[in-house]
Amino acid sequence: MIDFDEAARLTLALARPVGSEMVPIADAAGRLLAAPLVARGDSPRAAVSAMDGYAVRSDAAARFSLVGQSFPGAGFDGEVRGGQAVRIFTGAPVPAGADRVVIQENVRREGDDVILEDPPSGPTHIRAQGSDFRAGSVLLEPGVRLGPRAMVAAGAADQAEVEVYRCPKVVVIGTGDELLEPGKAHLSRYGIPESVSLGVAAMTEAWGGACIGRLRLTDDLAMLKEAAREALELADVVVVTGGASVGDRDFARAMFEDVGLELVFSKVEIKPGKPVWLGRALGKLILGLPGNPTSAMVTGRLFLAPLLAGLAGGVPQSAHHWRRERLAAALPATGERETFYRAARLPEGLSPFSDQDSGSQRVLAQADVLIRRRPFEPAGGPGDEVETLDF
Repeated sequence: MIDFDEAARLTLALARPVGSEMVPIADAAGRLLAAPLVARGDSPRAAVSAMDGYAVRSDAAARFSLVGQSFPGAGFDGEVRGGQAVRIFTGAPVPAGADRVVIQENVRREGDDVILEDPPSGPTHIRAQGSDFRAGSVLLEPGVRLGPRAMVAAGAADQAEVEVYRCPKVVVIGTGDELLEPGKAHLSRYGIPESVSLGVAAMTEAWGGACIGRLRLTDDLAMLKEAAREALELADVVVVTGGASVGDRDFARAMFEDVGLELVFSKVEIKPGKPVWLGRALGKLILGLPGNPTSAMVTGRLFLAPLLAGLAGGVPQSAHHWRRERLAAALPATGERETFYRAARLPEGLSPFSDQDSGSQRVLAQADVLIRRRPFEPAGGPGDEVETLDF
């Protein structure tokens, strides 16, 4: 059994990108860039108007003759000469010969004559060609997540496809004879709704993975071995929930023996979640989570989240962003194991839940913080600073 810091170090060391792929720009939102995004052309492609108004020559008189119009995507083909004006709209190409756009509020129209109220001065209201960026400019660097604002820059690069990191494929296997699909457990005398795999699948998607399968299997070793082999053929990561202890029907590790399971670590000195384990087989990663719901979600947050963040091309350490916050209520002293308390973040500080049982499920929906307490730490009280992780 190893401590949390060592288990975290071993996990982060394995969190390397699984590869990249080209995807259509319209499907790239939320993904992480795997290569620089380079602009195909200048932006703007030509000098364009920044306002609605009239394109003129600054050295002309105050009265102009209207000779045409320029719209976005359909410019004026001629050249503006002295004493001439072209009606122009925001984003439209500035005609040759013009060096200024006079905004429409500053002119008076008399038929086809355009009369300036005052001599041209101040801003030209023209966006120069390439004033935003030039062809060949790197608009976005590798590792940038294509969120709403980055997608605008990505589209402006005029690339039909972008190279992004591949989402690691995950298969979640829930084990246990007592587990039934939600909606069916009440029909059995001893059935329990299988809830953990739902939470693990959601966590997978939240941290950059793609859950391609969620299985619920009974404690039949032959069946589990077959499922293990099939899952490893499809997935980059297989997550097994339950069966991690030493009972007669705890087969979480035994199901991978035939495919050459190599353990990275087998237990971690933490509470809850001591039975969590990490291994490799057939070039893929296997994470074993405890069957108790709270234990599974805590260890999933501590180990699955950074693993997926790194496999998806991100910085795995970002999933372990610890910070200091103040307590709003009492916290008991810890024992010999490092302990992660579930708490709610309130305006007045952190409020640990009174129910810290590893099998609790109701408080999971309310907990948004994990409080990390080292072994044998004394009790804490309101105002004390503690180490926290968003849950």
